[in-house]
Amino acid sequence: MSATQIAEQESFADLYRLHRSGVYAAAYRISGRAADAEDVTQDVFVRLWRRPESFDSRRGGLGPYLRLMARSRALDLWRSQQAGGRARERLELLGAPEDDSADGRPAAMAELGEERAAVRAALGRLPLEQREALVLSYWGGLDAKQVAARSGVPFGTAKSRMRLGLEKLRRECAAA
Repeated sequence: MSATQIAEQESFADLYRLHRSGVYAAAYRISGRAADAEDVTQDVFVRLWRRPESFDSRRGGLGPYLRLMARSRALDLWRSQQAGGRARERLELLGAPEDDSADGRPAAMAELGEERAAVRAALGRLPLEQREALVLSYWGGLDAKQVAARSGVPFGTAKSRMRLGLEKLRRECAAA
């Protein structure tokens, strides 16, 4: 199937009916969640509709291409969720009260260091939205676009929260 054929509405509808279950199955195997698999399936077909030239029939069939795309998107989504989960755990740790008893564990004693306490206190004073954006970005490994998607805010808002949060954090840490 050529890019021109994919771009035709009737042909696209036929290929969607033909390949949607395979794309969904590939996404579901990775994500394990029906809602995520549905989102990935929609994303794969929307991407194909918008950029039909991305498919090159000389490199293989359309079905394997779509399933590979679904697998890749599902892995991206899974990684993003994993990073978000780690960021959420770290955010909860940052909000937890200080534990003065290190129990003689080197790792626990290191965490109670002076710099960590100053950063933790400064983070605690940030507005929740800015703190969340910074934690998702720096400890969760998400970029501004992913932070925006995760928080359900526009891209510019996420960038502003990150920038303002960093500025406040720098000021707080410099004053400490």
